[in-house]
Amino acid sequence: MTLSGQTMPLEARKCQSLTGRVRVPGDKSISHRALILGALAVGETRISGLLEGEDVLNTAKAMQALGAKVERRTDDNGGIVWSVRGVGTGGFAAPEAPLDFGNSGTGCRLVMGAVAGCPIRAAFDGDGSLRSRPMRRILDPLELMGARVIAQSDGGRLPLTLEGARDPLPIVYRTPVASAQIKSAVLLAGLSAPGVTTVIEREASRDHTELMLKHFGADIVSVAEGAHGRKISLTGQPELHGAGVTVPADPSSAAFPIVAALITEGSDIVLNEMMTNPLRTGLFVTLREMGASIEESETRLDAGEPMAQLRVKASRLRGIEVPAERAPSMIDEYLVLAVAAAFAEGTTVMRGLRELRVKESDRLEAAAAMLRAGGVAVEIAGDDLIVEGRGRVPGGGLVTTHMDHRIAMSALVMGCASDAPVKVDDIAFIATSFPDFVPMMQRLGANFA
Repeated sequence: MTLSGQTMPLEARKCQSLTGRVRVPGDKSISHRALILGALAVGETRISGLLEGEDVLNTAKAMQALGAKVERRTDDNGGIVWSVRGVGTGGFAAPEAPLDFGNSGTGCRLVMGAVAGCPIRAAFDGDGSLRSRPMRRILDPLELMGARVIAQSDGGRLPLTLEGARDPLPIVYRTPVASAQIKSAVLLAGLSAPGVTTVIEREASRDHTELMLKHFGADIVSVAEGAHGRKISLTGQPELHGAGVTVPADPSSAAFPIVAALITEGSDIVLNEMMTNPLRTGLFVTLREMGASIEESETRLDAGEPMAQLRVKASRLRGIEVPAERAPSMIDEYLVLAVAAAFAEGTTVMRGLRELRVKESDRLEAAAAMLRAGGVAVEIAGDDLIVEGRGRVPGGGLVTTHMDHRIAMSALVMGCASDAPVKVDDIAFIATSFPDFVPMMQRLGANFA
């Protein structure tokens, strides 16, 4: 829903094919972290390719409110560069007003970690969706490090007020679930603590915080722990130095045109500067197992992050079983994977999706409702999603987005190849992560009206 209170419905109709070359927005996870670490560093950090969606812009505003200087500039070649002049580790100032993160759980939770290591008090708030999401999983380890929750809503939800530790304590913390947000919050708080802060994960989550901390000069070591886990150790009280960051294209955003191209006959698209970090490419692995044609070329590294050019062609997909241990590497992509599964031949079983229930909406139930609106047979068994693919989708339904940008985009992708149009009740929240989604898809050949 827009600020005026008006919804923005949109209908996706079957299109001929998708063709062309695009660069999807910069990765949201990298964008948040570049702003936060730039604000905690000494000197200037210059960021190119920053995602300019509402979620990231709210993090930029929060960094300014906490004392960093953040500017959006145009470089000599006409490109956009964001400049952040930081305050140094533990140097945040108390904000004059509550920090409003809108719809962004990542921005809110990571900044809680950064604030927890500073001797200041800050209030955190967000929109109705963010206010409904749990924060205790972040607050529990931060309180072990010496931070205090001064005020909170029921169940540790927003709005809440956090008082950072005057003398932060290094801890050894085992995360209860595979979550880059929990890990990152603890590590960001640990920057201000003397000694070594350690996070142990039974299942490895995305490692962008570790890679970027190293890029900014932190002493951080990550080693294998058990069959699938990691043990990350950070030496506290480093002097971080401003650094250049090129934000790679976001695989979570690329998931939508990729799946749309795979399911739409005759499609052939190229995506530039795609992040190919193996902890973020579970969707690419899964789609290739389903028979997708996804080719990589022009590989390189920037700030420790691998990237490549991807070429995607329409493909005949088949149903498979997706193991639960793959979920951390593609947790935001299951909605659009469910769309691919609907167009595949045979049954696709996606296991271990409990984490989807605590996203912007209950995405497990939302995925099933979205597919049913398109005439697809689907069921939920515990934390597993089971999709009966028949190679085609009837379409013709109305999808309720529940203020969730990924539901809206996934439903529109489904409509690109469905027999009958698929209508989405409100696309306003797409702006939180992918402001250019609709016009970009239309440039490739999507038929939206």
